[in-house]
Amino acid sequence: MKKTWSFLLSMIIVTLLIAGCQPKTGVTTEGEAAANETNSDNQLANKKVALIMQQNLGTFSAQYIDGVKEQVTKFGGTTTVFTSDGDLAKMSSNLDAAINQEFDAILIDHGTKEALAAGVKKAIEKEIPVVAFDAGISEPGVTVLEQGDQQMAESTLKQLAEDSNGNANIVKIWVAGFAPMERRQVAYKEFLEENTGIKEVAAFGAATQNTALDTQSQMEAILKQYPEEGQITAVWAAWDEFAKGAVRAIQQAGRTDIKVYGIDMSDEDLQMIQEKNSPWVASAAVDPKDIGRIQVRYAYQKLSGEETPDNVKLTPVFVSKEDLPEEPITTTELNEYVEGWGNSDQGYTEKLKELEEGK
Repeated sequence: MKKTWSFLLSMIIVTLLIAGCQPKTGVTTEGEAAANETNSDNQLANKKVALIMQQNLGTFSAQYIDGVKEQVTKFGGTTTVFTSDGDLAKMSSNLDAAINQEFDAILIDHGTKEALAAGVKKAIEKEIPVVAFDAGISEPGVTVLEQGDQQMAESTLKQLAEDSNGNANIVKIWVAGFAPMERRQVAYKEFLEENTGIKEVAAFGAATQNTALDTQSQMEAILKQYPEEGQITAVWAAWDEFAKGAVRAIQQAGRTDIKVYGIDMSDEDLQMIQEKNSPWVASAAVDPKDIGRIQVRYAYQKLSGEETPDNVKLTPVFVSKEDLPEEPITTTELNEYVEGWGNSDQGYTEKLKELEEGK
């Protein structure tokens, strides 16, 4: 009998020890632990935020997503990213899925009115706040952020004209079907009309799952069509993925007579601009992390019941190779050399600052 009780007692102890060593089965999504610890009594705590993206390409998108997640986490919420691989029908389905899963707020990255209008209306009817970035949406109740696209195009084109003394043969890399691209095209068209010494010798561009690589291949073909120095003075790329492809093609061809002017800025872009003898000499952009952060702040303003504007324009900055140091830097250090870059307080309210501080 004593042996039986000793055996049973040993088994109980072993069972308890094993149970104590097992991993927890509950999954903690990014930001969830902080929310449960610091903001459990706050009406804005533990919110679920969906980010619906038309496509997730390159380091710009990666840094933008980081900005969204960072700010949501600081507010004690969680983020789920829905990527659509450039498929607008899939993007529409992802938006419906986020609504059906009852997310507390929905962020939209790019997309068209035709693909998104029905879903956005449904979200508004269900009182789910919607904040969009660079999307062709104009529904009442939706706040839409844009980067000041015409200003970015104008600043890079102005520099191109100055560097070429108003006489240049240029290649334009651009694609239709995206709201920011359409706005940049407006500035480009006006620029050509006002600068008659600047001639467009070729234009192409397509948004694919391998945009930079496909652009490189197309640019290589154009360089073979115009092999002589002076036949192409510069490339104007309306997206950093385009600029990356053009730069690589120019470098591989050994062409030192062509300069590249781009739009957008990521760590990878900055690294390429800083390379010795890089043809990429200037770009205009808003910090992609800041875009994500600011978009989240306006969503949380809506969650707190505050009125938000229909349109928010983000102020871009101009980044010239001449302003950068010789040693490689990242975009987190760029504000030391370019005034106005990063760390924007846009979209903050006192209530949101208190939420972030865990009050």
